[in-house]
Amino acid sequence: MNICYILRILTRNLRLRRDDKIAFNIPIFMDTNTPRPFIEDFSIYGDNAVVNKTVPVEDHIHLDAIGLGTGCSCLQVTFQAQSIDEARLLYDQLIPMTPIMLALSAASPIWRGYLAEIDCRWNVLCAMCDDRTAEEQGFEPLENAHFRIPKSRYSSVDCYISPDSAVYNDIEVVQDMDIFHKLTENGIDHLLAQHIAHIFIRDPLILFEEMLHLDDTKDTDLFENINSTNWQSMRFKPPPANSDIGWRVEFRPSELQMTDFENAALVTFIVLLTRAILTYNLNLLIPISNVEENMQFAQKRDAIRREKFHFRKFLSTKQTPDTPSFISIQKNNSKELEHDKNECEHCFMTIDEIINGSNKFIGLLNIIQDYLSNIDIDADTRDTINQYLNLISKRAAGTLMTNAAWMRHFVANHPAYKHDSVVTDEIAYDLLWKMKKIANDEENCPEVVRRKSSKTTLDISAAIEKDINEIEMKRSLINDNQQQEQLS
Repeated sequence: MNICYILRILTRNLRLRRDDKIAFNIPIFMDTNTPRPFIEDFSIYGDNAVVNKTVPVEDHIHLDAIGLGTGCSCLQVTFQAQSIDEARLLYDQLIPMTPIMLALSAASPIWRGYLAEIDCRWNVLCAMCDDRTAEEQGFEPLENAHFRIPKSRYSSVDCYISPDSAVYNDIEVVQDMDIFHKLTENGIDHLLAQHIAHIFIRDPLILFEEMLHLDDTKDTDLFENINSTNWQSMRFKPPPANSDIGWRVEFRPSELQMTDFENAALVTFIVLLTRAILTYNLNLLIPISNVEENMQFAQKRDAIRREKFHFRKFLSTKQTPDTPSFISIQKNNSKELEHDKNECEHCFMTIDEIINGSNKFIGLLNIIQDYLSNIDIDADTRDTINQYLNLISKRAAGTLMTNAAWMRHFVANHPAYKHDSVVTDEIAYDLLWKMKKIANDEENCPEVVRRKSSKTTLDISAAIEKDINEIEMKRSLINDNQQQEQLS
């Protein structure tokens, strides 16, 4: 079925269920010549009844179309887990990373032709996809609705789902208690039951006639109808029925970048972090309420350099091996923490400290490099990976610009810009044309990405042949050892 048709129906149903127009206001970036107060003039849009009823909010940009949110591009990564337990662990451990990656990938500073005081799409998407009624939002007494729902169905995660994470669930989680009890009575533990009962407080947004009478023992489409329209910063993805697809986790906050190189760097970083988390038994957990705060910090203008984020001080656990990196910083500090049980497990850190480390914190990149040093990896692949990680490191340090910062810089230096926060059609066209050239490798952009040529090729036959040869050598050595043992 045509995806455009589905999106059109979904958009219509979202608006009809809400029974109110979509509206959201974001703060404008106050430049030297921006009017104070800044008040939008809606009369330029003609004699429209809806427009005439719209009251502008001082110093804010008015957004009133679902497409302003759903039209945003994003970079989402799905991980395959070995089991349900590993999927739940990865889901939880990546939740604190969602605001960090949102800030690292910031690429949305311009809205409706104005420079905004935000750099990311997240809150706009949440507002544009909000199908809650006035009752569900708490504006009217509950009469027809079943729940008061604090957030949009497009929002950040509300709860951890692994048993060891329960202590960090410190915000209200609205649930359909009938579903919760049905799940727990049938052997589902309360944390996973809470997660499912929470996402099922939402109504379906779209349902096709041929899907009304499915056999739930053979088909999971009805479940996915709800699960896949809860657009949260992470998604827990059970395997479809009668399929060899396993348990999966989807990482959803990152913004799409100008170049393939940047996108590859972001994906490579988060993939390697998952491997390090599992290999070293790391613990990144902080209270969900702090993750919520971080999501707001991450969207502010130039958050990567100006904001600090809640982050866990000590990532190692009792199961973490004594590698040089952890011995140098983490283990000593962890012992200090054990002596002071009242000390908070997390503190405020800059993105630079979180990614690159400090004299008190190991830094995620140091952990990843430690992991890479302890696995079998060829020199060419390591060189390519290091180029990706170098981009992440320099962006976190502020040496390289985010896409959002670069766009602001381009607008500010455009000859047609009047320093009034207005991005004219001419400026927008030139900006997009410049970005197109950068994306297609027709121009360099050293302020954002200092690209090197990769030593990795698309032809993987040589790598496969190398692996086969290494396996054969190992088998030969094993056989030789076994023969020697038999002779002795």
